[in-house]
Amino acid sequence: MHLRRTKDLSQYTIAAFDTDIGKVYDFYFDDEQWTIRYIVVETGVVLSGRKVLISPVALLHPAWSPLHLHVKLTWEQVENSPSINLHKPVSRQHETEHHDHYGWPYYWGGTGVWGSWPNPKSLADAPQTKLRTGLKDASKDIHLRSTREVTGYHIMSTHGEIGHLEDFLFDDETWEIRYAIVDTKNWWPGKKILLRPQWIERVSWADQEIYLKIARETIQKSPKWDPDQPVSREYELRLHRHYGYGPYWTEEK
Repeated sequence: MHLRRTKDLSQYTIAAFDTDIGKVYDFYFDDEQWTIRYIVVETGVVLSGRKVLISPVALLHPAWSPLHLHVKLTWEQVENSPSINLHKPVSRQHETEHHDHYGWPYYWGGTGVWGSWPNPKSLADAPQTKLRTGLKDASKDIHLRSTREVTGYHIMSTHGEIGHLEDFLFDDETWEIRYAIVDTKNWWPGKKILLRPQWIERVSWADQEIYLKIARETIQKSPKWDPDQPVSREYELRLHRHYGYGPYWTEEK
């Protein structure tokens, strides 16, 4: 498992079995479970430059190589994939059409982040007979948000603004967003901090503001994050203790 910045993947090429499809353009995440559901790929001239959605379920394993992300798809599958208007909300119907076209299992069939499975790989490997049963919320639309669009949102403490959202760090095994990267340069020059999405009280999508039930002074004293260093478990523990939360990997709240 690695924590990766979404912006770092903007130069990654999506490689299918028979050709390169295009480059990573954006990500769509579920704003309830804070999990990346789709990679938005800007295709090359081979596919007329249109943008397509690729689920992490389609990843080969191992999927990561230098500046490439490998998927279990062919050029023809992508070429014939359902069209999508990224200027409009992605409905459950749109998702179903994509999943049916590619033969991807539905991820919304259980109580976990990926249905009844912990990550996209285990969902992709699950017995097919179990994948489309119990889909009680199959018609329920989720709220998919673009990481590009939410970048720059204002971060509000209980005492006013403390910075803006710069990027996300996500787990490349589960595709859960582990941390929001906050730039506080207008208040504390040179300091960037990490905050768990689960610590957010609410988001005003219309006003582009993210509200925390945390005092400005507490955030100011947060352990500083060094973007040039990997996020260690020691750092994560210090961060969680500072804000009074148990670590997410022990399932404590």
